[in-house]
Amino acid sequence: MSAGPTQTRLPYLLSFLLAGLLIVLALVLQNYEFLLYAVTVTALVLILYQTNRYFEFVPIGLWLFNLWLILHILGGLAAFRGVRFYDLILIDLVGEPYHLLKYDQLVHFYCYVVISILMWSVVRKIASPQANPAVVFVVNVLAASSIGALNEIVEFAAVVLFGAAGVGGYTNTAIDLVANLLGAILGTLFMHRRQRAPPAN
Repeated sequence: MSAGPTQTRLPYLLSFLLAGLLIVLALVLQNYEFLLYAVTVTALVLILYQTNRYFEFVPIGLWLFNLWLILHILGGLAAFRGVRFYDLILIDLVGEPYHLLKYDQLVHFYCYVVISILMWSVVRKIASPQANPAVVFVVNVLAASSIGALNEIVEFAAVVLFGAAGVGGYTNTAIDLVANLLGAILGTLFMHRRQRAPPAN
């Protein structure tokens, strides 16, 4: 579904404002780990904006992306009772060393629901109209999950460059990748069912 100019202009305006806010907050707080993430997020917003004319990202994906940006800003820069949001355990389902369910894991899951919704526009654009729906489904999940792997590389860069300790170790990375995959599956399932649904009268 193609989005009109107004439908896409507003979410992109908000995206750029939030990315700019993220950079400013990181600089003011001298949080260089988060500054790296802010620059990465800004690059992602620019890529979405520059390719929107060709891929026609669905507006719901763009608005959900902005909600993720807000959750990301809160996760890294806000705290509750002295604990950074990204380190908060929301529901104590499983203890050490997995620490389920943390705010960080929930945001990872949600983020890749959103990424898979956005990637659907890319995959459907380049796929043949006669492509097997199951193959398109799998390719979209893998495409979104690969972006999740890039995210973990950025986190590793933060460890190497700034000695960041908040990103966790091997177990944390593995759980993040699982959360990314589950989110990508759910988001792809949503778009698959949305495409197959009959148009509203």
